[in-house]
Amino acid sequence: MSAASEVAKAPACTVYYDGACPLCQREISFYRQRKGAEAVRWVDVAQDDAPKDLGPGLDAETAMGRFHVRDVDGRLYSGAAGFAALWSTLPQWRSLGRLAASPLIGWALERAYTGFLKMRPWLQRRAASRR
Repeated sequence: MSAASEVAKAPACTVYYDGACPLCQREISFYRQRKGAEAVRWVDVAQDDAPKDLGPGLDAETAMGRFHVRDVDGRLYSGAAGFAALWSTLPQWRSLGRLAASPLIGWALERAYTGFLKMRPWLQRRAASRR
């Protein structure tokens, strides 16, 4: 295999998510159905066979607590910045990704995401009881 085809097969980014969370499952399912999602590597860190070492700066325990994305250059993004990185790889979401990566919008989105994380256990229980 040539070096050019190796580069072409590298994922646009890698998304680390908690597949045991019903809310996370729904959201990831939504993104996986979008155009361009086939270029993303999706890692469910809740799976027994998921790697425990997820690369520099990320372990499974940390990845279970927040949304993380590693870009093609190896940079790790967390929370709202992770969503901005993912959105930037999906063709129909690129504009939103660029907007979300801006300092002021990114700051506001991070505050909203942090608020969501505080409510997440309650929302998970509620979503699980509806199944």
